[in-house]
Order: sequence, then C-alpha cells, then structure tokens
Amino acid sequence: MKVFVSGCFDMLHSGHVAFFKEAATYGDLCVGIGSDATIAGLKGRATMLSEQERLYMVKSIRYVSDAWINSGSGLLDFEEDLRKKKVDRYVVNEDGHSPLKEALCRELGIEYLVLKRIPDAGLPARSSTAFRSTNQCGLPYRIDLAGTWIDQPYLSKLHPGWAITISLEPIVEYNERSGMSTSTRNAAKELWPYHLPMDKPEKLAELLFRYENKPGNALVSGAQDAIGICVPGLARHYYCGEYWPEKIEKVSDESVLAWLEDHLYMITLWPRPEALDLMADTRMTVENVQQLAEASAACWEAILKKDLSAFADAFLKSFHAQKTIFPHMVDARIQAIIDRYKTEALAWKLTGAGGGGYLVLVAEKSPENAMKIKIRRWLA
Repeated sequence: MKVFVSGCFDMLHSGHVAFFKEAATYGDLCVGIGSDATIAGLKGRATMLSEQERLYMVKSIRYVSDAWINSGSGLLDFEEDLRKKKVDRYVVNEDGHSPLKEALCRELGIEYLVLKRIPDAGLPARSSTAFRSTNQCGLPYRIDLAGTWIDQPYLSKLHPGWAITISLEPIVEYNERSGMSTSTRNAAKELWPYHLPMDKPEKLAELLFRYENKPGNALVSGAQDAIGICVPGLARHYYCGEYWPEKIEKVSDESVLAWLEDHLYMITLWPRPEALDLMADTRMTVENVQQLAEASAACWEAILKKDLSAFADAFLKSFHAQKTIFPHMVDARIQAIIDRYKTEALAWKLTGAGGGGYLVLVAEKSPENAMKIKIRRWLA
C-alpha cells in the first residue's frame, strides 16, 4: 500500500515528524514537497530553507520511504506526480484539507484521509506558522464578516452602511490572493516587520491605510483591510461616501469572541485567479447596496446577542447581497463546494472579494475537515 502526503515542510519540526509517523501507519510513505517557486506564489514569501535542503531532511526521516520536489505549481502542485506514482492513499492534516484535493483523489480512485493534529507523546503541539512567528512576522490577518465592499465610496455613496471585521491570530499562514487581506498585511510588513507596535489601534489602521494607498495609486484598497488587521477583536466601521469610515465600534467581550470562535470555520479553496474581473457586469444600485447594509446591521446585532440562528440568517443575506452586486464572485466550481457544505453549515460566504480564497462557514459544530479560527484579543 503506497501512501502520499504533500506540503512545504519548511523549518522541519516535531509536528511534521509526528504527521509522517502517523501517515506511515497506512502504508509506505511518499512525500511530495512544494518547490521554492510554489511556496513563494502561494504564501508570498521565500522559504527559510531551499527545496533541496528540505528534500534532504525529509528523506532522512525513517518513516519516509521516498520523497521528491513536486513538479507542478499552485495548490495542486503534486497533481502530475500523484497521477504518475499510482498511490493508494493521500493523507492531509485538517489545515491542509481542500475540496480540490479531495475531488482529485476521488477522480483517481485514491483514498483520502484527514488527520487531526496530535503531537507525539510528551511533546508540545507544533505548527510551522507558530514556530516561524517566534522570530518572524506575527502580524494578524482579518476576516470580513458582513458588509463587504461597502468601504468603497462607489457603494457607500449609494447607501451608507457598516463593514464588520474580526482580527485573526496568524495560527495559519493563509494563501495570497485569497481574501485574507494579504496585500495590506504585506504593506504592514514594510512598516512593522514583526508585529504591530504598541499604539492606539485606530491610529495604526489609519497609518497603514495611508501608507498602502500612496498618492497616484490607480486603485484604493478599502479601509476595512487596515482596520481588520490593526483593531483587535470584533469591529464594525461605518462608511458614507468616503474612503475612511465616519466611526468605528469595537467589541472585546470575551464571551462574544469565544462564541464566534465556536461557530466560525474555514475551508481552503484556491487563490483567486489573476485574470478574474470581479468588476464586470456589476449591479450597483441603491436597492442592492441597501440590502447589503441592512444585512450587516442585523449581523452585528445577532452577534452581540449571541443568537446563532439570527447571525446565520444575516450572514447569508449579506453574502447574497454581495453576490447580487458582484455576480462574478461565485462560479460553478465554487457553488459546488458551497452546496456540499449546506447540510453541515447554517450559512457561508467567501473571504474578501471572492472568486476563490476560503469558504467561511457558520455552524453549530465543526463541519467535516474545517479549520477553526483564533481571534486576536486586546492586550490587558
């Protein structure tokens, strides 16, 4: 029985070895390693160790029967190798699961297994992101929960409204071009390479917004990205025809944040295609933007009440309003994945502008193979 796993395996640690050890119980273990170019494209950073160094170390682990550098690129950089090597099982961790990987295995008749992240006996839990963040970039990411796009004046001039964001701890290194505000986060790295400075969050957000949107830029990145990164916890910001919001409201109540963490989950899709034109065939009308704004307001009230049913209803209405205005956000491939999770989730939306990225789910309990989130708290 031949078993396959794939990944970056940069900064090799005990978590990787425990993963290899468990995967090897299912058969002879083969490891496909992401190339330096693939990782730079997906993660927007150079690897700590070269592909040849990583290959050398992975091959040296006694649980590994064979290893190679994957020949492709992108999220399915291993596809060509998987087709050639004739493997029987493909094993991933929960944060490595993707419906694309599962569908490819189904097509090829390969058994698809998702493992829990469990450290070996007596060892601490490890992840590459947490390990790297001890002396590298620990800047937050953000999720846009509702009112997405209303931070752009061409929408809020039609009808004012709130955008709702939460700031995320970087427990996962999210992909580039995937609606997690990585472009704004990359701009923040130029200002603050390792972590946000100790200062008023709104001040940091405005500084980052101004820094990213330099004079002469053809496109202005919305303020919700800078605010979502810099303002801890849960926040909403009110837009009325200007790029910067008229007001910002914040929630740091632990019971509310913990409740959100218990009911928000993410599924990895794929980076948004570079050629995708989300501004084609838009339907920017007063009525459509009003629906977006009203759904966002309802979403906020439901969160504060910790009313899961009302939250899911408003969350979904906000996403539907967003899709109505920007219909190219969702295609048949994305819709098929949404349809799959409808029995496990109460509501869903795509991160950021859509077209790929991540699927955010509102659910009573964790959907199959979904990732949890960790909201960044306010400092005491």
